[in-house]
Amino acid sequence: YLLHYVLSYNENNGPLMEVAGLAVVCLFVGLIGLGRVYLGMHSPIDIMGGLAFGLVILAFWLKIHSYVDNFIVAGQNVTYFWTALSFLLLFAYPTPEFPTPSFEYHTAFNGVALGIVSGVQQTYNQFHHEAVPRIFTPQLTILAFAGRMLVGIPTILMVKFCSKALAKWILPVVSNTLGIPIRSTTYIQALNGSVADKMPDNVKQPSSYLQKLLYSHQSSFDVDTGIRFLQYAGLAWSVVDLVPSIFSYLHL
Repeated sequence: YLLHYVLSYNENNGPLMEVAGLAVVCLFVGLIGLGRVYLGMHSPIDIMGGLAFGLVILAFWLKIHSYVDNFIVAGQNVTYFWTALSFLLLFAYPTPEFPTPSFEYHTAFNGVALGIVSGVQQTYNQFHHEAVPRIFTPQLTILAFAGRMLVGIPTILMVKFCSKALAKWILPVVSNTLGIPIRSTTYIQALNGSVADKMPDNVKQPSSYLQKLLYSHQSSFDVDTGIRFLQYAGLAWSVVDLVPSIFSYLHL
């Protein structure tokens, strides 16, 4: 899809550029598959099945991506819709048979998607339309790009750190206020382990529809999921909203 995007928005394409781009993509994908087989992580059948599945997803996305773009840019209640979709995706993720980091990646990707969508929806006409300056053009020189990098990357990292700190402080307070039992396996040492296991029996039972919905198969909620989600949502929002605003203010 990245190759398709670059070729679609580059007016000076030629057959040589298209063949070279396709060769690089095929080499990249092929090396990934070869590496997975070499490391013993997947079989050749897995690789071929994943490649076929990916091509189906790509073909489907090429059919609908313009509609999704139009909805994000000019739709109504986009941020509310995407927030609800993000929470739905978090709770709809299947529970694996064995521990896996896949849910952590899913949570981070979900947060990034929410941050980008909400930020772009608010600032598309200012910073993300088709006429924005491109690098290697007189409108965006190398020096200006270097200045953007020096300002933007530290700002993004600072927002990521602050989002994580605020989430670690706010989420436990909100959970305790709503009576939601929580635990933390990574971020909050004081909540290491299941809080529900330390509660009296009369407190452990779900007392509301929300608790029954969220804890039908578990005694407590892992607050690390919410922290990770808000952390990456804040990071992505800063990339598409806060940092471009700073560039505009500094005339970069």
